[in-house]
Amino acid sequence: MIEAPDFAAAARALGVRWYTGVPCSFLTPFINHAMGDPHSRYVMCANEGDAVALACGLELGGAGPAVAMMQNSGLGNAVNPLTSLAHPFRIPLLLITTLRGDPARQDEPQHRLMGRITGPALSLMEIPWEPFPESTAALPDVLGRAGRWFATHRTPYGLVMRKGAVAPHALQANPPPPRPGGSTADLRGGRTPPTRAMVLRALLERWDPATTLLVATTGYTGRELYALADRPNHLYMVGSMGCAAMLGLGLALARPDREVIVIDGDGAALMRMGNFATVGAYGPPNLAHLLLDNGIHESTGGQFTVSPGVDFAAVARACGYAWSARADAVDALDALSDSRVAGPRFLRLHTRPGVLEPLPRPAVSPEQVAERLRRYLAEGDGPS
Repeated sequence: MIEAPDFAAAARALGVRWYTGVPCSFLTPFINHAMGDPHSRYVMCANEGDAVALACGLELGGAGPAVAMMQNSGLGNAVNPLTSLAHPFRIPLLLITTLRGDPARQDEPQHRLMGRITGPALSLMEIPWEPFPESTAALPDVLGRAGRWFATHRTPYGLVMRKGAVAPHALQANPPPPRPGGSTADLRGGRTPPTRAMVLRALLERWDPATTLLVATTGYTGRELYALADRPNHLYMVGSMGCAAMLGLGLALARPDREVIVIDGDGAALMRMGNFATVGAYGPPNLAHLLLDNGIHESTGGQFTVSPGVDFAAVARACGYAWSARADAVDALDALSDSRVAGPRFLRLHTRPGVLEPLPRPAVSPEQVAERLRRYLAEGDGPS
């Protein structure tokens, strides 16, 4: 059994200062310490996949590898961003998953199958793993192996925690204070909505690439942004549908000196609506969330989404965004850019279907996109 502060102190040698995840009773002392540790910061997520995406954004923003913690029963929620975000973009993070349903111990029936397959599932995802250390003496070797993996492979490394691995630790932290709902504006004028490409062009004209990071959701949004202008401050999501907002939150928390604009889609936002609450609770004023809503899954054949029945702006306001609006024209982007708002901003912009032609696929790989973004941010920190 180890003490949570001992693990945190050893992990800081790897540059680990950020923790995120979803609670499990096995993780209670660990999370309690991370929440109250003045040298660490913990972000509570709505689901396990969101935690992985947030950890990816933190690392890309220069905050070092983060810890994503979860019960193994929720590992399935994290498979998508682990395999289609962290792996292709080559983003290291320390994945700590518990071992409910441990074959060596009696547990509830709903955990038994997952207990048997947790290790094989990690191996199948090409995530090397080992048991979470149960003695302070083992910490340097375990974390040393994780650090060497990060340095050579730049992908996640897993630790599987058994019950009782960490000594009890009292909770000495309060949740983030609830944010009062901000203002909501209706900027619609009954005009013909723009196409997605028209909005992206307007974005590129309005925001300074020297101070702004653009995160484009997977599908046609990222591909059209690439076709219009391929820049080192752009990140084109692939796979990991619904994770753009959490990756953007990680970037915004890691880099408060940069404006981060998440360009989301209606289908993606519906897939992971829990991230609205996390952004509303933790989101800083340098985060703008732009939802382009054409009511369909356009890149998969035009199947409808249920977005016409959802008031996303009201959802954002209820979740703690400082400002939200509905619009149907590109000039609403001017209101989204108002940096005087003390919190994250949200704009649902209705768009009409239509795809930019010709529409190439990015010739730059996800790994190259990630590495040039890291260089872009590092060069910006250097002498002018």
